[in-house]
Amino acid sequence: MTTDTAAVRHADADEPEERPWHALAPDEVVASLDTDPHAGLSGEDAAARLQRYGPNELGRDEPRSELEILLSQFKSPLIYILLVAGVVTIAIEEYTDAAVIAAVLVINAVIGFVQERKADRAVHALMELAAPRSVVVRDGEEMEVESTELVRGDIVLLASGTRVPADLRLIRATALEVDESLLTGESRPVRKGVAPVDEGALAADQSSMAFMGSAVASGRGRGTVVATAADTVLGSIAESIRAEKRPKTPLQQRMHRFANVIGVAVLASTVVAFVLGVALGEPVQDMSLTAVALAVAVVPEGLPVAFTVAMALGVRRMAQRNAIIRALPAVETLGSTDAIGSDKTGTLTANRMTVLRAWTADGWVAFRRDGEDVLGDDLPDAGEVLAERPDGALARALRSAVLSNEADLVLQGDEVVEHRGDPTEATLLEVARVVGFDLEWLRDEVTELADVPFESDRRYSYVVLDEDGPVLRLKGAPERVIELCTTIRDGDEVRNLDAEEVLGAAEAMAERGLRVLATAERRLEHLDASDVDPDAPPPPEELTLTSLVGMQDPPRPGVKDSIDRCRHAGIRVIMITGDHVATASAIARDLGIAAGDAVALTGMDLEDMGDDDLRDRVLEVDVFARVTPEHKLRVVRALRDHDQVVAVTGDGVNDGPALKAADIGVAMGRSGTDVAREASDLVLTDDNFVSIASAVEEGRVVFDNVRKVTYFLLSTGAAAIVAILTSIATGLPLPYVPAALLWLNVVTNGLQDVALAFEKGEPDVLDRPPRRREEGIVNAVLWERTALTGVTMALGSLWLFVWAIDAGLTEAQQRGAALTTLVIAMAAHVYNARSERRSIVVTHVRGNPFLLVSTLVALAIHGAASYWAPTQHVLQIEPVTGQGWLRILLVALAVVLVSEVHKLARSGRPAVATTGDRGGDGGPPSAAQ
Repeated sequence: MTTDTAAVRHADADEPEERPWHALAPDEVVASLDTDPHAGLSGEDAAARLQRYGPNELGRDEPRSELEILLSQFKSPLIYILLVAGVVTIAIEEYTDAAVIAAVLVINAVIGFVQERKADRAVHALMELAAPRSVVVRDGEEMEVESTELVRGDIVLLASGTRVPADLRLIRATALEVDESLLTGESRPVRKGVAPVDEGALAADQSSMAFMGSAVASGRGRGTVVATAADTVLGSIAESIRAEKRPKTPLQQRMHRFANVIGVAVLASTVVAFVLGVALGEPVQDMSLTAVALAVAVVPEGLPVAFTVAMALGVRRMAQRNAIIRALPAVETLGSTDAIGSDKTGTLTANRMTVLRAWTADGWVAFRRDGEDVLGDDLPDAGEVLAERPDGALARALRSAVLSNEADLVLQGDEVVEHRGDPTEATLLEVARVVGFDLEWLRDEVTELADVPFESDRRYSYVVLDEDGPVLRLKGAPERVIELCTTIRDGDEVRNLDAEEVLGAAEAMAERGLRVLATAERRLEHLDASDVDPDAPPPPEELTLTSLVGMQDPPRPGVKDSIDRCRHAGIRVIMITGDHVATASAIARDLGIAAGDAVALTGMDLEDMGDDDLRDRVLEVDVFARVTPEHKLRVVRALRDHDQVVAVTGDGVNDGPALKAADIGVAMGRSGTDVAREASDLVLTDDNFVSIASAVEEGRVVFDNVRKVTYFLLSTGAAAIVAILTSIATGLPLPYVPAALLWLNVVTNGLQDVALAFEKGEPDVLDRPPRRREEGIVNAVLWERTALTGVTMALGSLWLFVWAIDAGLTEAQQRGAALTTLVIAMAAHVYNARSERRSIVVTHVRGNPFLLVSTLVALAIHGAASYWAPTQHVLQIEPVTGQGWLRILLVALAVVLVSEVHKLARSGRPAVATTGDRGGDGGPPSAAQ
């Protein structure tokens, strides 16, 4: 979004000059648009303009069809390899093998389809932010029209509670405040006026404009439409979202690289086997079957299903921790994240103004939340001070805050469920109620004689009340209120005001990021209640200052600890907000995001900074304030230019482009807009940053489990490749037919690899740095271990195969001995796979009961298959004889010992060293990580 909301050309100028609407005077705007500020457009003119410019509606992107969601489940490199393998098996008439591969593809597609259909929505919810009908002036009369029929030049009337239907240049404003938080991130309603604003002002500072999608918090106004549909600020954001391409997740990138490795291995092993066999005189038909067997062995057919299950389980666990994943591949991304760019309002903070401090001549007091001082100072509690001095300066100040207040609280029992009116005034009511004031009784005991509302030029509001005589009670900006005061309440006494003392206290609050309000009072002893004219109230002068009140949208409970957890995990947290720099910097300091002397960059700074300069600064700046959606998008891109995996949080329309451009966009489920949710990959149901830290943990658990499953299945493939190539080279018969390898990969191992996806998180999962983007699914350490264990299992399987040949057993018994050796060895090896570094001795069986059950079931199924005639025929096996079982158990033991020795050698410490156990396993990351 650019700083200019729109441009206008003056038809009567000799040289046409473009100027932004917000910089023009109201009379220039209406003249340029050829409209009348009182009578508005004529009906004919409005119809002509509607025909010319089109309706005031934002385009929609249709949601993906169920067919598109289903087909997307097959867009994976591993799936492509399985499809090719299926075609080959059909071509050589191995229909049983083809049916098994087809079943794998169907199961994987169904799981992914069901999960994504639940969450998938297209970015078509922008229309919900547009007002359905608007009040306009046409032909000199007020009327309601469909908001889609608004055109440039229409005069639109605004009132409290309405939503702005188009971009308006205000031409009249009375106490008008507009909530622009969804567009700019500003946490408080913005005071609007009609005075022109500097041409270079950002959207958040254009006080003469009201933007489509924002809401009128209070007051009333009148504006002329200067932009509709896609030409509005909201429309430009929508276009930016559509234009931004969603990047592939780190897991998708790793899967693509891994599939390339598998593809090369398939091609290399099959070519080597075929050429070697033919060169040694084997029949071409036999070597074709061998090549297919190798292809089936190399491709881990159970991996897509195991991946999908691991991600689906991660989605479920995240949902239990208030994080909803919208697309399965994104489930792991937070675990790889290097930087989290977080919005402030509603994510890091509570999105609810709260009084935290008060200063009177008696001293400082703290208003505690749930017994805790959010700012962490050791100050007297406000409730205790009020109990000790019920008629002191603090009590008088809160009395003024309640009685000069137009807001209301909606209660259910003793709980406040809604604020009505100005948020600041509602906050003052709530804090007075919390410390013991009976609001209803207090308001009923006085009569209002006059009321002067807040205006931006005055910077204060006041009421005159009949409290056994007229009393003027005022609140407003400290520097303005001080000008009206001559004395200050000090205990039970009144003394002369020391302006420097009061301004110093106000500055101390402002430095802590607090919004400061001053209260004052004066008993009008020279007047009777009947003398007060509500249309000409007495002016505020010679007042007595009672207090300074400091309020803030405070940090959410637990956020500071979560940021510390992220930092400990090597993740940098950055604040990117549309709020003011002082407020943002103060919150960032309180939360530990930025140091006390850290430099914050504003939107204006970014306007003057090129992309190269921003790329240089983005790694050292932790707070970006007063930024537009375009700025936020630039920050995300600058971080990604450093090859960082970036997560971005947001709740407003303004966050949409950055949410979509980030590696993972995190939207707010409660306060967030549909636009933000639809542009995101993850939705927080509680709007709490604490849930992000939990999601980071779960994301790392998902990747750990994917890595374990992959390592386990690759070991099987490595064993089969080595065994087949060795048998060819030594002139032995083929120890396994293709169906037997599919049986091993899909049925026996397939049960155990899915069970590995149920592994719980390791205790050190947040103690590791983020994985590098280029790091593969399997790291160097596990590739080494795959080779070692694969060779061990292959040699063991061939040992049993040769033993059976020498013993004169049948061909089916020989293959049964070779296959069963792999089945038993893999049943032992799956427990090796539970930890990259920890010993099998300390990874307790009770940590994953699914794995124990699946292993026993897999062994039982294989045992039954060895005796059942149909499976004997398909697998071409028979049961192992009694003498073979001891040898098979020795092979399984050898596999465990090889893995343990390698863990010891690569870890540099005893393999049985333990850390606290979550029931899964743990240990620091390997050097390769």
